[in-house]
Amino acid sequence: MATEKLQIYKCEVCGNIVQVLIPSYGELVCCNQPMKLQEIQHDKSEVGEKHAPVIEMREDKKFVTVKTHPMLKEHYIQFIEVYKKDKSELHLKYLNPDEIAEFNINCIPEEIDAIEYCNIHGLWGENKND
Repeated sequence: MATEKLQIYKCEVCGNIVQVLIPSYGELVCCNQPMKLQEIQHDKSEVGEKHAPVIEMREDKKFVTVKTHPMLKEHYIQFIEVYKKDKSELHLKYLNPDEIAEFNINCIPEEIDAIEYCNIHGLWGENKND
């Protein structure tokens, strides 16, 4: 089985999360079990709207935000990640409960994709207008 650059996998036993930096072949294993590929969810339901990262401009600065998601110890956004469309550059911000779920991303002037990881509901991407 081949992996792809920037895929995210989670161990269903211990909760370890890993991201593929250099793709190759083979199975990712943790706690003697295959790790589960985390698929990016795009959902326009109420749950999806609370999780979808939004790219916005404010005062000539670019931000990725997750506006209506709780940031509590038991339920929060663990990280926001942005990367160039060609996946040649990656920026990651880890979050803690009680922080605002936003990331100043002026460091990437090109078009980007954004994802976020919720400790309960998993991996989410922008809700595209398709």
